[in-house]
Amino acid sequence: MSLDDSTIQALSAYNACDVSDALLKLKVPGAGFLADIIIRTPSSSTSQPTIAPAHTVLFAPKASTDPPSTLPANSHFADLTPPHTITVISQPHGQRNAVLGGLVAGRIKTLGGEAIIVDGRVRDLAELTGLGVPVWAKGTSTVGAGAEARCVAVGGEVEVEGVKIHQGDVIFADPTNGVVCIPKDKLDAVLELLPRITAADEKVRVDVLENGSGLQEAFDKHRKGI
Repeated sequence: MSLDDSTIQALSAYNACDVSDALLKLKVPGAGFLADIIIRTPSSSTSQPTIAPAHTVLFAPKASTDPPSTLPANSHFADLTPPHTITVISQPHGQRNAVLGGLVAGRIKTLGGEAIIVDGRVRDLAELTGLGVPVWAKGTSTVGAGAEARCVAVGGEVEVEGVKIHQGDVIFADPTNGVVCIPKDKLDAVLELLPRITAADEKVRVDVLENGSGLQEAFDKHRKGI
């Protein structure tokens, strides 16, 4: 199934925890959860998830020539942003600099980017918040990307805490619960599982909270076989 408007609407009925429950059933590593990444541009206007295909961006240490850059000559990665995508940036661990600031985020938004996920640091928080595009990151910095990092690729595989993300995988960015990556080849199975999992959990909730059932008894009754 492609990620069209009807698919996004169907996914939007659930939260990131529901999606991870489905991915766990499907034995996806880490249940798709992008650990320790939190929203840095909070908004009180919506609690709805942002759902779109991943556009991947890979950074490497500035001091190293490996891997070599595959970016087109004289280009900036932000200028390569496809519309209606969520940019996922992978930064080398341990760096103190940011790899995203207000100008870069502004360009991504102008080209139709719907959110930005950074496995690393960002800066210019007031400017990022003012753009109105959701930005998620592990940390912050006052230092620009050029201090320690260089962008080497877009559109390839990146990895966030053991979860591999490929161009076109589905990013489910839930401002309340966190960010989950749905592998594109698992999307149909996730959509089939979600109503079954949430219906079972609702039956467990009723049995435990209203009918006096034990939790394990309710789990055994309603969750087994899904």
